[in-house]
Amino acid sequence: MAKETTNKIVGYLPGDTPPWGAMLSLGFQQVLTMFPATVLVAILTKFDVGVTLLASGLGTIVALLVSSRRIPMYYGSSFSYITVVVTAMSLYAKDCFGDPAQFYCPEGVRLVQVGIIGTAVVEILVGLLIMRIGKAALDKALPPVITGSVAIVIGIALAGAALGMAGANWLVAFITLIATIVLSVYLQGKGLWGMLPILFGAIIGYLVSIPLGLVNFDLINQAQWLRVPNITFPAFADPNAWAVVVSISLIAIATIPESTAHLYQMSLYIDALAKELGREPLEIKKLIGLNLVADGADDVVVGFLGGCAGTNYGENNSLMAITRNYSVPVLMAAGVMAILLGFVGKLAALVNTIPVAVTGGLSIYLFGVIGMQGIALIQSEKVNLFEPRQLAIGATVLITGIGGNLALQDGMFPFAIPVLFPSGIPAIVFAAIVGILMNALFLILPPSLFGVKDRENINL
Repeated sequence: MAKETTNKIVGYLPGDTPPWGAMLSLGFQQVLTMFPATVLVAILTKFDVGVTLLASGLGTIVALLVSSRRIPMYYGSSFSYITVVVTAMSLYAKDCFGDPAQFYCPEGVRLVQVGIIGTAVVEILVGLLIMRIGKAALDKALPPVITGSVAIVIGIALAGAALGMAGANWLVAFITLIATIVLSVYLQGKGLWGMLPILFGAIIGYLVSIPLGLVNFDLINQAQWLRVPNITFPAFADPNAWAVVVSISLIAIATIPESTAHLYQMSLYIDALAKELGREPLEIKKLIGLNLVADGADDVVVGFLGGCAGTNYGENNSLMAITRNYSVPVLMAAGVMAILLGFVGKLAALVNTIPVAVTGGLSIYLFGVIGMQGIALIQSEKVNLFEPRQLAIGATVLITGIGGNLALQDGMFPFAIPVLFPSGIPAIVFAAIVGILMNALFLILPPSLFGVKDRENINL
């Protein structure tokens, strides 16, 4: 239990258990913070909202246990996987996105589940590898120019989907977009309110949609209060499963650095609080490998249940920093609440009444943010873009990834690989593979072997 010091400093470190009242209220804030983004991913990818909430809660609890309750993270749906999930479902379960009124596509979900489990395997293996050889070796194989460029591709490749949804009603879409942006800027530092611009933007767009006749309330009336979520099992026997495994698991290239950045951020805040409380620093930043194993454990859970691919949430981390609450028992309470919400049929029906134009307005902002985060990663890591090697890798990843999605039929490069990609290679996967291979070439044959000197980076 955290103790008050003489300076009235109050906070909870990962091992602390607050009183029941505080634990439930703090846990509910965590659920409220993760809810908008987690549910939005399910809507965009035709996953069951109830299962997604159930899997988010259970996956978080399992990840916390795997980390020996040392790393306080909440896991929700990841936006990074949307591009490849939508591509895979469009290719191999073509009916999923043919009908705008279809909210859930079990055929596509079962296939994607195999890929999510593949991602879990990659994350766990990389985590174990880092625990053995250290993070520096991984950074050589996956430098920021690759991970950042892939993140840019993930966001920008979704531009067409965002505008397509917004086109259902441009007025509603732009009101939603502007409201979300304004709230995200002007609610900064306003406690819990500042954590929920997506939710508030969606509510404003929803209210505008009602008098325009865009909301179908019959869905809510027809839904039961309690229902069993549509849990599905992975389609391991599907002949397209291997293609989906490779495609989806490669997106870990973008999510691994994101997860590591969240860990570093949390470590700083937790150790600062520990110092204020007169306690020993925990230095969870040293648990990079274990953190990735926990990420993989979460994806094992969501992969087997039929939830969206997960990631630890930066917005929940920010909420913990604001409330000075890093208690793992609080996060477990939040996980239990999310599980229970998964069984509320009226809630899932309410989410499904959100008009497509509202989702489109939110997506313009959110998908763009994914791309900008890739730029931010390249910038924060001081990637030398005056160096031809870095330029070559980044440029090739961007053009093959973004251009491939925009210009090629079905967003596929026409290079068939038996078993893995019999119909061609998805553009984002092709871009990631090319970036990795180019970087490997420069590692094996560095320019210095040929008397070439590295160019200096700009000094700002």
